[in-house]
Amino acid sequence: MDDTYLTALKMLARRELSEAQLRQRLLRRQHDEDAIDAAIARLKADRSLDDERVAGAIARSETGLKKRGRYRVTRQIEAAGIAPSIARRVVEETFAAIDADGLLTDALARRLRGRARIEDEKEFSRLYRYLVAQGFEPDRVLALLRTYNREQ
Repeated sequence: MDDTYLTALKMLARRELSEAQLRQRLLRRQHDEDAIDAAIARLKADRSLDDERVAGAIARSETGLKKRGRYRVTRQIEAAGIAPSIARRVVEETFAAIDADGLLTDALARRLRGRARIEDEKEFSRLYRYLVAQGFEPDRVLALLRTYNREQ
């Protein structure tokens, strides 16, 4: 049991992991399921393992570094094995603290690489698909792209 706990602690020292991710990695290393349960209980008790903290870290990374929208951030958190209720709450808190329209504008500006105009309908469609895939609301994406289409 102590071996499983120490292995889990080392994994968490390298990077934030959700309970599901940690459990999966310990199982891959062929630790006993009872030892994994005990180690996870101990890690939760001393707050070394906290799905809400992991969800917050993912949300900050996805919005701050990768410039992704609400839907994609939610999917990334849930893909880490975090409960949908925690994912929704953390995403709401994260997007309440940032400018979602500014985030969308930044994501588009990164894609346009300094250009102030969308060249043609083909590029318009490509940008629309890209931004929606990045998790932004389709109606907001369309409205923003139309403003870039009218400029100049």
